[in-house]
Amino acid sequence: MDLSQTVIVLCRPEESRNIGATCRAMANAGITQLRIVGRREDYNEEKIRILAIHATYIWEQATFFDSITAATADCSFVAGTTRRAGKKRKSKLLLPEELAEEVSRIGKAAVVFGNERTGLTDSELEECTLGVTIPSHKDFASLNLSHAVQVICYTLFRQAEKRSPGYTPVTLERLDKTVSVIADDLQKIGFFSVTGRHDMEMFWRGLLSRSALSEGDCQYLEKIFHKAAGLAWKHNQQNEI
Repeated sequence: MDLSQTVIVLCRPEESRNIGATCRAMANAGITQLRIVGRREDYNEEKIRILAIHATYIWEQATFFDSITAATADCSFVAGTTRRAGKKRKSKLLLPEELAEEVSRIGKAAVVFGNERTGLTDSELEECTLGVTIPSHKDFASLNLSHAVQVICYTLFRQAEKRSPGYTPVTLERLDKTVSVIADDLQKIGFFSVTGRHDMEMFWRGLLSRSALSEGDCQYLEKIFHKAAGLAWKHNQQNEI
């Protein structure tokens, strides 16, 4: 596992001190890529520096985005942290150790942490390809933002010491092109209605992002679905004659 390829994303953080503490937690694990959904000018740099101490370089190099999707377009998969599972919140949630296994196998990955008060919303979690949860006592299940980052970063660091990096899978941006091809071809053969396309795309995006596809894999999948759609069209034409 190459921790230089691991990205920590803070989505709409409110407290500047939590950003500083997050920088320190990341530095403890050798993770340096911090991306924030928000605007740099909305945060108090002095408070960040006080908590970051010698990890202020992570804040200085942090990049800012308008959405989780934009912040993670170059990643192979995106794990959103949440306490709750559900139909709109990922039916299966990985434990931190299971997440670390996935990251070591797949390559460039992002872990997304939500707002301190609300966590990730349903729509924000939908922008992620899988969910991860940190077990805690039912009477006080909510973790401080920087503490949650510390747990995840530590687990990734421990896994990195056991595994060497493998090949680099395609990014989500590239994967989304394959998902669009699959959805286009399935729609052409009448596999689903227009209104069902979004759910179908989310299914394939989540499934394929966990499969660590190479560029060759993507191209082969696209050829399969193109051929299936072509054969279906040819069959329909013959039946009409």
